[in-house]
Amino acid sequence: MGIACTVQRCYASIAAADGRWISIPKSYMEEKVVYFEAPGEGNTAEVLRLARERAQARSITKVVLASTRGETARIAADAFADTAIRLVVVPHQFGFGDVQRFPEQLATELEQKGHRVHFGTMLFHTEELYGTRAPRALANILRVFGQGMKVCVEILLMACDGGAVVPGEKVVAVAGTASGADTAVVATCAPSTRLAQLRIHEIVCKPLLDG
Repeated sequence: MGIACTVQRCYASIAAADGRWISIPKSYMEEKVVYFEAPGEGNTAEVLRLARERAQARSITKVVLASTRGETARIAADAFADTAIRLVVVPHQFGFGDVQRFPEQLATELEQKGHRVHFGTMLFHTEELYGTRAPRALANILRVFGQGMKVCVEILLMACDGGAVVPGEKVVAVAGTASGADTAVVATCAPSTRLAQLRIHEIVCKPLLDG
């Protein structure tokens, strides 16, 4: 179950010189954010519905999606099948575990449907390569917003590093906690070499956190 705020653009009324009242837009807007009562894969269908809705409202044509074993990617491909939206699916990199858990056949099927599957270096797991705990520290900072938010940022950087999206491109990113999807954001992409240019514009949905 999710909790949503209201959606409206805000206006202020002011008096003109001739005595008429006119409405002008305020310098902010209110937009819906859905908070799930618990994290996890039980939110997947609703996350994809919300991601599709927001992407279409913003004329966004790419969704960057985390999927470890392929199930979330399958569901997402069906959810966006009748739209112009294309997926950039980001599984775990090769060598992260003993075997690659994302099915090779599924990668082929998704690419035949016009989507892209990108296996790239997981940037927040590179402490042994660089001899520093900075990547893990950054990951832990992002986890204060939830595991899904950390993964959203990571896959945006990975997708841009791999050329699956271009720097400055606005997309929706979707990720989750352990499995499935429970978090979605609207973001502008940047590569890891220009991390400061990455922008999270809107939180579409995320789980409430305990504690």
